[in-house]
Amino acid sequence: MISPVYSKHSLIVLAFAALAWSFWYSSGWLVLCAGLALFLFGMQNLEQGLKSLAGSKLEGWLSTSTATPFKGLLFGTAATFVLQSSTLVSLLTIAFLSTGLISLAGSISVLFGANLGATSGIWLLAMAGQNLSMAPLAMPLLVFGVLLGFAGDKGKAIGRFLLGISLIFLGIDEIKEGFSSFGDLQLDRYSAEGIKGALLFIGIGTLITVVLQSSHATLMLTLAALANQQLELSQALAIAIGSNVGSAVSTGVMGMIGSARSGQRLAVAHVVFNCTTAVIAFFLLSPMTWLVLQATGWMGMGENKLIQLAMFHTLFNVMGVLFFWPLQGQLARALLRWMPDAQEPAVLIATHTEQATQITRARYLQPASLQTVESACSAVSKELQHMGRLGLEVVAHALYAPANMRDELVREDADLRSRLQQQAINADVLYKTHIKGVYADLLEFMGSMVQPLDGAQQDFWHNSQVAAFQLVEAVKDAHRLQRNMHKYLQGPDDSAARSSYLELRMHMLQTLKDMHVLSVSDTPEAEWTLQLQALDERIAAFDTQFRKHLFASIRGGLLDSFTASSLMNDLGFAQNIIQGLRHVLLLGEGHEAARQLQLLMGDDPLIQAA
Repeated sequence: MISPVYSKHSLIVLAFAALAWSFWYSSGWLVLCAGLALFLFGMQNLEQGLKSLAGSKLEGWLSTSTATPFKGLLFGTAATFVLQSSTLVSLLTIAFLSTGLISLAGSISVLFGANLGATSGIWLLAMAGQNLSMAPLAMPLLVFGVLLGFAGDKGKAIGRFLLGISLIFLGIDEIKEGFSSFGDLQLDRYSAEGIKGALLFIGIGTLITVVLQSSHATLMLTLAALANQQLELSQALAIAIGSNVGSAVSTGVMGMIGSARSGQRLAVAHVVFNCTTAVIAFFLLSPMTWLVLQATGWMGMGENKLIQLAMFHTLFNVMGVLFFWPLQGQLARALLRWMPDAQEPAVLIATHTEQATQITRARYLQPASLQTVESACSAVSKELQHMGRLGLEVVAHALYAPANMRDELVREDADLRSRLQQQAINADVLYKTHIKGVYADLLEFMGSMVQPLDGAQQDFWHNSQVAAFQLVEAVKDAHRLQRNMHKYLQGPDDSAARSSYLELRMHMLQTLKDMHVLSVSDTPEAEWTLQLQALDERIAAFDTQFRKHLFASIRGGLLDSFTASSLMNDLGFAQNIIQGLRHVLLLGEGHEAARQLQLLMGDDPLIQAA
């Protein structure tokens, strides 16, 4: 049997060989493909340059720019005008939505704006005309872009931005030259009549956009073919409709595969919006064409098919926004109803044995979140909170605390001895089942990050890795603590050892509960800091008091040295568990806890050693 990997490589080699042969056979085709490659590579450079220039400001811009639907519309329009890719803006919006940086309602407005912004590029090209060369402007931009690449990080970002613009301009010239070499290429010969013809070229526009992953590139090719009279106007208009459908398909597929449920909702919204707009444009194709011809004739540009195509593309996108604008709220509610968040089950309840096979995995680490540093950091923060919640569950089970005891804590409940005798809960099994998989996903996600990080982001990245490692170590310490807890809590009621372990157990449960409450608190920063300091003081005071109690029990003959050493070791395990969970739980969103945590962790000798 042929290996799938071998087959894939063979297909790639054959495709490259066929492409190389086509270049040798047709120089015009080579020029056309080279221009398209320059255009797409220029867009990539433009995207990377803007991301690097924005840095950590991008999250702030998003939050302020999507505060109202109209602001979101303007942001989407402006972003697409600059990036010249509605697909890219949509994917970035999906990434930010998946990590909670913007709301679903705000992201839908950005989506509308992206479709309006997509009309800007075709207007610029149509007004420039087929005979205007971009090379005189592209050449100096190319030189400046390369030179700035040697001027530090900020200079590299600006240089890449300029380089992207120059490559786009050069690509446009090459594409126009490539189409000009096909003087005898008349695509109207392959067109059917009426509705069949329109559907054929809508399909062509959809296919080209899916392959190139850019509706701008599709429209640029269409403009070049139209200017060289290789397309009829009706065919070009149908391709423009198809480019919107192709953009929705590309965004929908990529958004559904690499996003959380919230991002998937927006991907569906994009498909619904673009496809509905395309259907309306198809059924109104004749009256809209007549309207465009009348408008350009009134403006004195009745023979300019490029302007007519640009006007038609703008007209049906504006029509789509006007149709959906009053329906934003209903669309958002419908998406929430059709695609509810997957509720994580009450884990750690039915998986106490070695036969447990359902491994808990990360919930918030989606490939789409790696599009920008801000969305990646937000995803990591949310996943650390997820790990913290799971860690709390594991430790609570290791301390033999039932679910109903974690709200109303008591020193000892009536069923404690029966749970100890059953010995059905193993913290090590719970770690392998519910922590290890999430930790592995987190490491893989953070290792896949290729975007440059600034100083604060690098600190967050490092602290997050250390906090996750400490949580893993805390859960492993819970397993070590559980062994002695199980042994001594089954002793006589009047045993000093049992009393000490009950005291240690109560302290841990109360502390973990207080940390959880603090991690989700929305109190003002000054009050929150005071609460954290008070919690730290209580932890330190218990440690001092517990040690004094142990030595007093040894002097009084209540504890032997072996039992006392076990208690002293387990006190150390308890401290490690509390600190490990503390760092993860306090690294949460919606609060300045992350900043405070970085300050705390910066003075932690264990963190510095790591």
